[in-house]
Parts: sequence; structure tokens; C-alpha cells
Amino acid sequence: MRPVRALGRAARREWGPLWRTVRTALVTERLRAVPMTLAAVCLTALLQVVQNRSWGYGPVQALGAVRAEDPLWAALLRTPLSLFVPALDLPVWGALAQVLLVFGAAEICLGRWRTLLIAYVATLAGTLYARIGVAVGPDGFLGLPGSDAQIVDTGPSAAVVALAVCVCCAYRAWFTAGLVIAAMVVEIVMKDNLAGKEHLAAIAVALALCAVPALRGRRRQGLGEGAGTRSGAPPIKS
Repeated sequence: MRPVRALGRAARREWGPLWRTVRTALVTERLRAVPMTLAAVCLTALLQVVQNRSWGYGPVQALGAVRAEDPLWAALLRTPLSLFVPALDLPVWGALAQVLLVFGAAEICLGRWRTLLIAYVATLAGTLYARIGVAVGPDGFLGLPGSDAQIVDTGPSAAVVALAVCVCCAYRAWFTAGLVIAAMVVEIVMKDNLAGKEHLAAIAVALALCAVPALRGRRRQGLGEGAGTRSGAPPIKS
């Protein structure tokens, strides 16, 4: 029983604050707590239906399919929509589940606009990495083969990974954040492809975005302590 209780306490420490935040928002506001997430799920489902029609595949590709060989301006214009275009070689239910669960938790815990910002920046990081990797070539550090320039790069996976890491960092679920990062590293080891490397680029951006508020907080705390010391007042304790 002791190991079971220890695991229970560890789980509560790891996920308790996050679970309480999400549960409270859903109980008090219900679907009004995640309007952006619901819109993203509906848009992803709609694009999946459209791109699997003979008349819809071309327009979806023209508006939301990104390749490293595309002109940069075209890739930048298509990147926001590409986030919601499911990959054709993967089951759409996986993308919908990822968006619903991870985007929903992020919208509640991080806020709507911050969630959108992280999702877009992470997706953009993957897109830009692909272009840089192809330019570097397979023999360079983190380089990619030229054939990867023709791969259609769509889907929410990079955004999902980045949001998961940011939510874990915000709620100090360090073990879970480590598991997400480790899973992406294992993905690269087991299947060295463009998607896996883009996931690592998204994680790097997510960690950078998480570090900025922490560094600002420490700087402000340091300035506050310095001001208190100079004025003769005792240092402010957090």
C-alpha cells in the first residue's frame, strides 16, 4: 500500500494544480471556457473533410500546405492555416484529440491569446527550421536532405508539443514536461524524419518562451531587493 500511496501523492503534486484549474473552469464555464479550442477542432475537422474531396484538395493545399521549397512569403502566409490541416498520412482522430485536449488545457491555463501565440510561433519555428536544414544539407549540423524540401508540412503536432511543454512548465509539472521532451527525442532516434526534428525545434521555442517570464521575474525581484537595501528597508522576500 505504501508504494501506491507514494505514487498517489506524486501524481497529486505533479498534476493536482493543473487538474484543479482545468476542472474548475469547465465546471463553472463549461464550453465557454474553451471557445478557441472548439473552433480549432471544428476547423481541423472541416479541412480534413474538404481536402479529401476531389474539388477541395487543391484549394486546401494552395492555402495551407507548406513546403521548404516554397518561397518564404508563401510559406509565411500559409503557416497559420497549415496548423489546422491534418496530415494525410495520419488518422485525423489523432489530430482532433490532440487539439481538443492540449489546446483546451492551454486555453484555460495560459489564456487564449497566449495559446495562439505559442501555437503559431512553434509551427513557424518548425517551418523555418525545415528551410534552414535543407539549406545546410545532410552533412551539416541538424541538416536535412534535399528531398525533405518537397515534403508537405501540415498539422498541429508541433504546436501541441510546444503547448504541452509550456503548460507543464507553468504548473511545475517537471516530470511530465521531461517525458514529453524525452518522447520527442526517442521519436528522432526511432524514426529520423522531418516531423520529429520539427518537434524538437518547437520544444526549443517553447522552453525559450517559458524562460522569458521567469527571467523577468528574477530581474524584477533582484531590482526590488536592491532598491530595498539602498533605501534602508529590509529586502523583499517572495
